[in-house]
Amino acid sequence: MDEPARPVKRDVRRAFDRAALTYDGAAILQREICGRLLEHLDPMRLEPHRVVDLGCGTGHAFEALARRYPGAGLVGLDLAPAMLARARERSPWWRRAFGAASPALVCADAESLPLADRSVQLVFSNLALQWCDPAAAFAEAARVLEPGGLLLFSTFGPDTLRELRAAFAEADGAPHVNAFVDMHDLGDALVAAGLSDPVMDMEILTMEYDTAGAVARDLKAIGAVNSLAARSRGLPGRARWERMTKAYERFRRDGRLPATFEVVYGHAWKVPPRKLADGRQVVEFAPRAPR
Repeated sequence: MDEPARPVKRDVRRAFDRAALTYDGAAILQREICGRLLEHLDPMRLEPHRVVDLGCGTGHAFEALARRYPGAGLVGLDLAPAMLARARERSPWWRRAFGAASPALVCADAESLPLADRSVQLVFSNLALQWCDPAAAFAEAARVLEPGGLLLFSTFGPDTLRELRAAFAEADGAPHVNAFVDMHDLGDALVAAGLSDPVMDMEILTMEYDTAGAVARDLKAIGAVNSLAARSRGLPGRARWERMTKAYERFRRDGRLPATFEVVYGHAWKVPPRKLADGRQVVEFAPRAPR
């Protein structure tokens, strides 16, 4: 896998802390993708005792997960303390309605989960892995999943915000949009992490805006700002901003500016180990069918 530039975790945390109060009002696309990701669970035969919402943000998925798995303990894990504070404020009515206990909220990095080995049956992650090293996050998910457990996730692929990326490239050539990992590389990383039977699919969703400034405001409101180490640290100058907005205008169609999002969905299973720690092979014996 080609290694893209990774977002700086400290800056990612700061951006999402700042966006905690505005996130729910602007996260239209994130809620839509979350609903589509939840539908991927429909054909899954799974009865988890513990579910981890990895990168839970303000806790939008809690209600749907509690409705689907009312007997499961739910752990909401996020890097940003302010997002978890918003998740804690969610109305408890649905917990009572579905017989669910309050989710345990944990502030932690997806690349270093404070969870025991084989302690989870489902890791659910909606639009969080683009802020991580996916290989490290997959390895941690594989560690905490019990054999037979499932990792289900959505993330963004390389065509995401291609219009904004091209417009900024024409304006000054500096990186302004975070890099995203290709779907096939994500599948390879799942296998390398020891997960089995990976299934990947992708779709293109397009948001429409009146101006390039409106695109930028929406991204800032959800915390999706440039967190690359090589980014420019100063405010964009007027001339550079005008060059960017002029370049973005070339994408206008039917009076609207598009913002493209390549949405990648994936899942994989944790399988029992083939070898023990001392190198001995694990051999499974199935009962002989009656004659």
